[in-house]
Amino acid sequence: MSRDNEAPNTDRRTRVTVLVALTANLVIAVAKAVGGIFAHSSALLSEAAHSVADSLNEVFLLAALRRSRRPPDARHPFGYGKERFFWSLLAAVGIFVMGGCFSFFQGVEALRGGGGEEKFSGYVAGMIVLGVAFVAEGLSLVRALRQVRRQGGLASGMRDPALRTVVAEDATAVLGVTLAFAGMALHMVTGQVVWEASASLAIGALLVYVAYRLGREARDQLIGEAADPEADARIRALLAAQPEIDSVEALFTMKTGLDTALVAARVDLVPGLDSEQVEEVAVRIKRAVGDEVDEADQIFLDVTERSAREAYGSPAATGERGGA
Repeated sequence: MSRDNEAPNTDRRTRVTVLVALTANLVIAVAKAVGGIFAHSSALLSEAAHSVADSLNEVFLLAALRRSRRPPDARHPFGYGKERFFWSLLAAVGIFVMGGCFSFFQGVEALRGGGGEEKFSGYVAGMIVLGVAFVAEGLSLVRALRQVRRQGGLASGMRDPALRTVVAEDATAVLGVTLAFAGMALHMVTGQVVWEASASLAIGALLVYVAYRLGREARDQLIGEAADPEADARIRALLAAQPEIDSVEALFTMKTGLDTALVAARVDLVPGLDSEQVEEVAVRIKRAVGDEVDEADQIFLDVTERSAREAYGSPAATGERGGA
């Protein structure tokens, strides 16, 4: 209901946030690459690779926003919500391969080259590029954090893998630019290329760590992560409070998208209910669960009267939440 109206608005804001980050990264990637080639700076080239990886990842995130809201169909009866997690996983792989690995390569190459030729003619321009990049990435990060706050703060705003990835990328970019700037400055002051190479290696390690964290979160959601513990507890409490329910034998939940979840419960009813009453109770319980937990859009119940289950071992009613 309210979720149906709120989701498109949230996606629209997230799409704008991703587009802002994409525009900033594309411009900055070109500037960093040109500056890095001109200055022969490994740290600046590492940052260029970082921005290219972020740009590609933002394309993945835009695809996730568009494809994850497709309605259910015969081949995908639970919808396409997990597309969001799949494209976020690809974004994590992109950060690792294009950003982290290239940064490590640049750092090792700088150490092997030894920096024999002390040519710093392009370093000033390169550091100006990094300063502009710092401002642009910082503004993009501020926008992303504002949206996180608008969507309920870190606890709920960061549940969106697209928004979470943008925040992680922008925060990493700000830190990476700072490392590259420090490495280039120390190289100029000391004449030791080890400072710039160390900055490239540090940027690589940072990107690998961020890619690992984002990839692990996407993996957990793709393989069937349970709903939030708070939602699980609310469903259990609601079921236990029903006078017709004797016991809750099992409760299973699984996220099927950013704001949708499947709920399956097996409950034993008190003795003495006829089949019509059992069906009425099942419908009422499913409606109550759907009203209590907004994301529970698919609800299945295995409803059994205890005496009947002990006698026959078969469920008396099963069902799925229908309608809105």
